Amino acid sequence: MQSLERSLTAYAAYHRDRRNIVTHFFGVPLIVFAIILALATVSIPVGALAISWAAVLSIALCVYYVRLDLVLGVAMAAVLFLMCAGASEITARTTNAGALLGAATIFTLGWALQFLGHKFEGLKPAFFEDLMQLIIGPLFVCAEIFFLLGAKSELRRRIEERVGPTVARRIHSPATR
Repeated sequence: MQSLERSLTAYAAYHRDRRNIVTHFFGVPLIVFAIILALATVSIPVGALAISWAAVLSIALCVYYVRLDLVLGVAMAAVLFLMCAGASEITARTTNAGALLGAATIFTLGWALQFLGHKFEGLKPAFFEDLMQLIIGPLFVCAEIFFLLGAKSELRRRIEERVGPTVARRIHSPATR
C-alpha cells in the first residue's frame, strides 16, 4: 500500500488547475453517492440483518482511508456514513428501478463534471494511468477541503514541492495537450 503522501501526490499531478479541482468538489461526491445509491439496492442477509453492498464497500473504503491517515479517514467515514444513510432513505421510499435510475443520472452528471474539469486541466483523468486513483479521488477532495481550511498544511507543502501549487489556469506545453 502506498503512503498517503505518495497516493495524493500521484493524483495531484493531474489536478493543478483550480477549475478542475472545483469540478471535482462536486463531481467526485456525486459519483461516490451514485455508486453508494446503486449498491444500496442490494443486500446480503446476515442472520436477522440485511447488510447492503453500499455498507460493505463503505466499510472497506474506511478501513483503507484510516490506514492511510486517521484524521482524513475519520472524515471520509463520516461522509460515507451520511451517503449510506441518504441512500438507505431513498431506497426505502422508491423502487429499486427508481433508485437505479437516479443513481445512473447522478453518476452521469458527476462524470460530466469530471471530464469538464479535465478539459480545463488539459490532461486525461489520473485513473487512465492507475485504476487505484478511482479510490484516491474522494480522499483527494477531502484533503483539498482540509487544505482550504488551513489543516494538513505540512502534507500540502510536501505535495506541492513535488507537483507544484494549484494555479488559476494551467499553462500547457505541447506535450500535455
